[in-house]
Amino acid sequence: MQRGALVVTIVPLVGIALFVYEFAHPPWAPLRIAGLVVMAFALVFLTVSRVQLGNSFSLTPQAKKLVTHGIYSRIRNPIYFFGIFVFTGLFLFLERPWLLLLVVPVLFLQITAPAPKRASSKNTSAMNIAVTEPRRGFSCAAFA
Repeated sequence: MQRGALVVTIVPLVGIALFVYEFAHPPWAPLRIAGLVVMAFALVFLTVSRVQLGNSFSLTPQAKKLVTHGIYSRIRNPIYFFGIFVFTGLFLFLERPWLLLLVVPVLFLQITAPAPKRASSKNTSAMNIAVTEPRRGFSCAAFA
């Protein structure tokens, strides 16, 4: 894994852990516990998806390699998808459920975004991938 990719993977985990430690004071209401559980599971899956992205990561948007294995075979944008749940858990942990209103538009766009019909010929020739028919059935954009 590239150095920049490793930094982008580890630094947020450490920052969120320190943030949770700082605000982990009693009382532990059910809302805070639920937020911590949601945030922990989302961070695990976010880290897994980041690791599976491997060397395809770049700080600037550029197509290096198409990742189609692991979580990326089921969810189109797992980093965005699980990032939404990290923030959801964080808002619940902080006992500020009204901040969830900030998550609704992003979640709506993630779920309803139209799936691309075909990969462009430029990308397919550059990456040497085969263009396949889109899967039939469930049409939610988050699960392409």
